[in-house]
Amino acid sequence: MPVHRSGTPHRPRLLALGTLLAAISLLSAPPSSAADTPARGSARMGMGVLAHDGQAGTPTTGDATQTEGVDVSGYQGNVAWSTLWSSGVKWAYTKATEGTYYTNPYFAQQYNGSYNVGMIRGAYHFATPDTTSGATQANYFVDHGGGWSGDGRTLPGTLDIEWNPYGAACYGKTQSAMVSWISSFLAQYKARTGRDAVIYTATSWWNDCTGNYGGFASANPLWIARYAADPGTLPAGWAYYTMWQYTSSGPTVGDHDKFNGGLDRVRALANG
Repeated sequence: MPVHRSGTPHRPRLLALGTLLAAISLLSAPPSSAADTPARGSARMGMGVLAHDGQAGTPTTGDATQTEGVDVSGYQGNVAWSTLWSSGVKWAYTKATEGTYYTNPYFAQQYNGSYNVGMIRGAYHFATPDTTSGATQANYFVDHGGGWSGDGRTLPGTLDIEWNPYGAACYGKTQSAMVSWISSFLAQYKARTGRDAVIYTATSWWNDCTGNYGGFASANPLWIARYAADPGTLPAGWAYYTMWQYTSSGPTVGDHDKFNGGLDRVRALANG
């Protein structure tokens, strides 16, 4: 029979206890997916592009006339609009709302600041189709900065419909249910403002979550998200894009965009 000698460490029971405590700690810790989920309200245009589509270069200067723009959210805080204006940025979109639970605390500085330096500006809504109906969110958007005025320098509102940063990519909806949700938002926005909203999306998300539905192309301008040398294949129905978000790492403000045409075409979209 083994004899425990005085002065010899004897730790089996302590090791067993330590292993048990570690196991309990692991069981009680939140899952990594929950820890990685951002706070509601923090979503912004293009948030999922890099993770899902990656980045493959930037546009090269060509013969086509395009007008530089930016999109901003509460993530950027107070924006240096005069710096952007001096760099050649002539239009901007500001996040106004998300779902029916969030308004951008920097909206006034961003939306009015861009206008005050001479830019043509608009507002966008980050859609959360898993929380409330499309019509309900359209009303919330219009009531909190997403309206339109015929002053020649206000662009129609944009529906930002893309990957869900808080859960399932398609918000738990079937493709037909997603199309119905988008249709509800667009119809209510037009009823409230008289304008057809712009649709911001990525082709890969649109394919997965709407089945590459082409029924909105005749009325709603397309704002495509793709961080590459060209906008790539567009969603069904759209023969061309109106705007293209081409990077999230541009100067002054990361999210830079190109309008498919000269400044006169930007004004034309503002005027309706």
